[in-house]
Amino acid sequence: MMILRSSPPSPFGRKVKIAAALLGLKDQIEIVFADTNDPADSIRTQNPLGKIPALILEDGRIFFDSRVILEYLDHRAGGNRLVPAEPDARFAVLTQAAQADGLTDAALLLVYENRFREPQKQEPAWITHQAEKVARALACFEAAPPKGDRDISHIGLACALGYLDLRFDGKWRAEHPKLVAWLDAFAADVPAFEATRAA
Repeated sequence: MMILRSSPPSPFGRKVKIAAALLGLKDQIEIVFADTNDPADSIRTQNPLGKIPALILEDGRIFFDSRVILEYLDHRAGGNRLVPAEPDARFAVLTQAAQADGLTDAALLLVYENRFREPQKQEPAWITHQAEKVARALACFEAAPPKGDRDISHIGLACALGYLDLRFDGKWRAEHPKLVAWLDAFAADVPAFEATRAA
């Protein structure tokens, strides 16, 4: 049995859970909560960066971050399922997946700025810099959301949008109707999306 160290609100942990469900590997993974703020949590030895998710294999090997884990799970499921094998398709999907992860990273940095800095110590220029990344990525995806079979770019974008719903009250929705429709279709097609929603 593999072990996934994560926490329910983590959009990157959610990516792994959804991928595992789509690949038929869900029953091979035990999810163990990780507290990245606790210096005593073993996540800091399992991943020296102290970040989640981390996947512990049956033989003790540990893979992180979510991009590596998704690639491994796809390989474990036979390959060419969520990560295309054909080079042109592969690199197109990897690029869209990187854009989705970058969107999530910028949103996380906005959350951390509020969580870890007192209001008087927050840096407006930094906040604007990250918010503009989010806005540009959303505009790009609004113009051209992922198409075709569900792959890692679909999963990454769905989890990014889900995180914006969780932490930013879904404010992105008003100006991105195509993405709203895209996410509704993804949720209807992939039951694991709703099943992994953080309370």
